[in-house]
Amino acid sequence: MAMISIDSVSKWYGNFQVLADCTTQIDRGEVVVVCGPSGSGKSTLIKCINALEPFQQGTITVDGTRVNDPKTTLPRLRARVGMVFQHFELFPHLSITENLVLAQVQVLARSRDESVDRGLKLLDRVGLREHAAKFPGQLSGGQQQRVAIARALAMDPIAMLFDEPTSALDPEMITEVLDVMVELAREGMTMIVVTHEMGFARKVAHRVVFMDQGRIVEDRLKDDFFGESAQAGLSLRARDFLSKILSH
Repeated sequence: MAMISIDSVSKWYGNFQVLADCTTQIDRGEVVVVCGPSGSGKSTLIKCINALEPFQQGTITVDGTRVNDPKTTLPRLRARVGMVFQHFELFPHLSITENLVLAQVQVLARSRDESVDRGLKLLDRVGLREHAAKFPGQLSGGQQQRVAIARALAMDPIAMLFDEPTSALDPEMITEVLDVMVELAREGMTMIVVTHEMGFARKVAHRVVFMDQGRIVEDRLKDDFFGESAQAGLSLRARDFLSKILSH
């Protein structure tokens, strides 16, 4: 069974259709990069996976749980599917440690001591243990994003969603975040990553999904997407996108 199955998903904002009949699946341990031009529906699609965005047609199933089933407990689902956003979304009035502890206690009902221990181990993992007592505003953008990744991992997720995690960072901070993501991928974490970082895609992605105007236009193995001989078989829109993004 696929870890995440997206079947004929469509979504509208009023009369505007933002997703059109999107179908794909992500197997356990697979890393899928979703790319495409601005406004193509990439972020909306992954937000539908943990019900941060509702959708009107189709089904999404996560490890056997149907996202759009009224009986699905959404906070529990979101605890199992970690999400890292473009702008970190840390609580500015809480210390780094408290940012990692809060959801563990409130959603998973862990003891505070266990939650602190788990949080500190994850800060070690992302190289930020010495900043545990600081507040988000005292950290760089790259450090805050690594805290956001640690916070998501603290919930012991079965999959991770990344919504353009490096797009708000200064260039010198991007590598430190991508390094953590590469390590996660190599450890077998199921991941969907919306990004324009094609170097990351080439290094760790198993598949690349290309979207345009709310549709999945290409869904290919990495080598079938980036290989020079393979690109001849891509849609004109995908080839145009790649030619622009790979020339920088």
